[in-house]
Amino acid sequence: MSKVRKGAGGRKGGGPKKKSISRSIKAGLQFPIGQIGRYLKKGCYSQCVGTGAPVYLATVLEYLAAEVLELAGNAARDNKKNRIIPRHVLLAVRNDEELGKLLAGVTIAHGGVLPNINPVLLPKKSEKAAKEPKSPTKAAKSPKRKA
Repeated sequence: MSKVRKGAGGRKGGGPKKKSISRSIKAGLQFPIGQIGRYLKKGCYSQCVGTGAPVYLATVLEYLAAEVLELAGNAARDNKKNRIIPRHVLLAVRNDEELGKLLAGVTIAHGGVLPNINPVLLPKKSEKAAKEPKSPTKAAKSPKRKA
């Protein structure tokens, strides 16, 4: 029988301690699984929280964050900016059908609104102007000045 040394943390022999690997690293995620699990338990959403619940929730949250950031980055690049601002997040969310449906009731501070002009308010093209295009040579010439 081998003796278990006191203070060895339940390990036999008391050799060098293994480096701990977080659950986020094991799952290959950036979002903290431990914190999410703690918040699920503290929030009293249910009587017990399974071990897979925080992993699943962290995966879903990370996917949504990556999706929004990618679309917002594209919107920032379209506006020739290097930095994502709330306006870019709003444009990304509202122009995407599924994210727009998910965040339909959400107000993004300093996001503004989508650019939209009602077609009724636009000036109507007259029928004469549409049928007879003006000749570009006559319109380009300017009257000569007499000195």
